[in-house]
Amino acid sequence: MSGLVLKLAPRERVLINGAVIENGDKRSRLAILTSNAHILRLRDAIHPEEVNTPVRRVCYIAQLVLSGDADPREARPQIIRGIEQLSQVFTDHDSRSHLTLATEAVLDAQFYQAMKSLRSLLPREARLMAAAGP
Repeated sequence: MSGLVLKLAPRERVLINGAVIENGDKRSRLAILTSNAHILRLRDAIHPEEVNTPVRRVCYIAQLVLSGDADPREARPQIIRGIEQLSQVFTDHDSRSHLTLATEAVLDAQFYQAMKSLRSLLPREARLMAAAGP
């Protein structure tokens, strides 16, 4: 993640290489210079008890890589398989674009970008699940 710049809101928390860091009272910017650092904004984190839908499951695997809790080489095929399964349901052009971006990001070992692309599908997934009923 060489050259990553984090813009943090007041009191925002971020996980960097296993350490939770909280910003102070003012907005700030952090430049992360170390390649392959494990970085996760905690506001983007999905908690284990929230992993209850197909999109959330795939996002969570990417998140585990970002937090350093999963080996990228082991997670990559799981995420790709999950994206392939999601592509069976999300067939509209816009959703396919997000899935394509997520796939490309995973293949380039850009797990934050993959998670970001997948998270954009969460509102659509919620609508589909609501329409399917109980």
